[in-house]
Amino acid sequence: MHTRSAVPAVADTSCERPEERMHAAIHDSVLATVPCEHVYMRNVFPSDFYARLLASMPARERFHDLRHKDAMRADGSSARLRMYLYPEQLWRLPAAQRAMWAAVSRTLRSRALQNAFKQKFRQSLETRFGRSIDQLNFYPIPILVRDQPGYRIGIHADVPAKAITVQFYLPSDNSKRHLGTVFHHGSSGPDAERTVAMDFLPASGYAFAVVEKASWHSVRQTTEADGESASIMLTYYVQDTPKAWFKRRYDRFRSFFGVGPKG
Repeated sequence: MHTRSAVPAVADTSCERPEERMHAAIHDSVLATVPCEHVYMRNVFPSDFYARLLASMPARERFHDLRHKDAMRADGSSARLRMYLYPEQLWRLPAAQRAMWAAVSRTLRSRALQNAFKQKFRQSLETRFGRSIDQLNFYPIPILVRDQPGYRIGIHADVPAKAITVQFYLPSDNSKRHLGTVFHHGSSGPDAERTVAMDFLPASGYAFAVVEKASWHSVRQTTEADGESASIMLTYYVQDTPKAWFKRRYDRFRSFFGVGPKG
């Protein structure tokens, strides 16, 4: 059985500030509990800002290949291109692009946005970590991605190092609706066939709290006809030990030199 995400009506958001619109999208989203806790967000960016954002997409040479088994194509190339949206990475962009993506980066890395997501997934997070969300502080990693034909990722629940996974879709129209992430009731058998799909629509997105052996999701393999698909991945990583705290910052330092984690 396959169902799709509920799609709220499109609103005129042109007069709102980007950070206000993103917070409103999170607040207005409905927390679904089946097959796992997740939300689907619409109108994540103001309409005029979204048009300028798409027009400011960085050139191909600003991205690096994701060297992950699920992203590798038969010819040895990667189907996922990534660019970290850290401030120290953005200085390489032309001035106009840098200003646009710097504004996005500030919002994505803000404490206020993290708090909004923590509040949304309060029950799952407090159950997993055994303490109040007020005592939880995650490390946000924002990445701009461009998925090429052939990209896919099998059913998985995300690694325990992740606390919350967010993806904002950046298509120019509704033609890529079928490319969104799919949540599964299980990792195999009949439960894997029972799904809820997120619509890959302009200025939309989804988020979920990572729960071991519960937050099962996948992305079906794309085709040449699907073309390239852009989105923003925002992952909140656990940093509750000195080792984890150091690793997050060490990975960020290495990414400046073009070396990053595989996942």
